[in-house]
Amino acid sequence: MPPLGWAAVAAVAQGVLAVRRRPTVGSITVGALLGAGALAVGLAPVVQFRRSGTTINPVAVDRASTLVTTGIYRHTRNPMYVAMAGGLVAHAVLRRSPATLLPVVGFVAALNRRQIPAEEAALTDRFGAEYQDYCRDVPRWLGPVRPSDQTPAGGTPA
Repeated sequence: MPPLGWAAVAAVAQGVLAVRRRPTVGSITVGALLGAGALAVGLAPVVQFRRSGTTINPVAVDRASTLVTTGIYRHTRNPMYVAMAGGLVAHAVLRRSPATLLPVVGFVAALNRRQIPAEEAALTDRFGAEYQDYCRDVPRWLGPVRPSDQTPAGGTPA
């Protein structure tokens, strides 16, 4: 399933979990701010990929023509997925239900187990040591680089 499909499933699950919860002015405000931030984070890589002339299709990684490592890609290797998770967090805040954070965890887990390893293997095959060096320096999601971030699927430890 493509990442947008996982995000859609998570959003539907959030709606089911928060069926009786109505948004408030505060939750709308905070949710909108988080959602706007997620949208900005999600659009930046699309612009970068278009400028670089490479694919944005996460299921066609083998068509990547350029390894983009600038801009937002200096902070996370997966800004589009960070944006989707951020949008789901914004939705959870809007719905005012801690239980609606569970689908966010499921979304991140699904991408960590299925989508991202496949992408990393394809990018390692395509860009080799350049991609492995990038993985050594930039986290998969956000925060400090962890040892698990440094070895892309199918690659050797950096």
